[in-house]
Amino acid sequence: MLTHLKHNWLIIVIGIVVIFVLLIISKDDADHLDANMDTMAPVAENEDDTHNVDQETGDSIVVVDVKGEVHDPGVYEVSEADRIHDVIEMAGGFTDDADEIPVNLAQKVYDELIVYVPKKGDDVVSESGQDESGGVRINYATQEEIETLPGIGPSKAETILQYREENGHFQTVDDLLDISGIGEKTLDNMKDEIQIP
Repeated sequence: MLTHLKHNWLIIVIGIVVIFVLLIISKDDADHLDANMDTMAPVAENEDDTHNVDQETGDSIVVVDVKGEVHDPGVYEVSEADRIHDVIEMAGGFTDDADEIPVNLAQKVYDELIVYVPKKGDDVVSESGQDESGGVRINYATQEEIETLPGIGPSKAETILQYREENGHFQTVDDLLDISGIGEKTLDNMKDEIQIP
């Protein structure tokens, strides 16, 4: 009976010691985990910053340069879902001398876009895909306007539109070389008739 009692008492003591050790280990692990979480938090914030994502909407941030007849011209960071109208408002709106007619307020913004608001009476580019001198604004032109370029028929014009839709605006004329069927010679023949943006 006494031996049985000693044996049970020994098991109880060992059990208490094991529980006590486990509690100490789990508390240390929890403290260590909290410390790791504290050091990881700023990294996560920095990661978001490097990806330039709007925290509220999840849209990418793009940089737009606003010039001309607005109250506060300058470079603005905006959401890729914004329109020219939103950017003009951020820049303080139009001045009294602004010619609003050629500015497409419904156009979506994209990275490195230049928004130029002309003064009334200035020579300006029309809202169509052709500028005043007859050059084709390749980022805004319709298929018919693109077909007016030398060496570009309906098929190539459609390919240009599809490429623009999938990849965004052309940043330079040389970007057209990325399109299947357009080589150096074709580009040289039409380069002088293309305007970017």
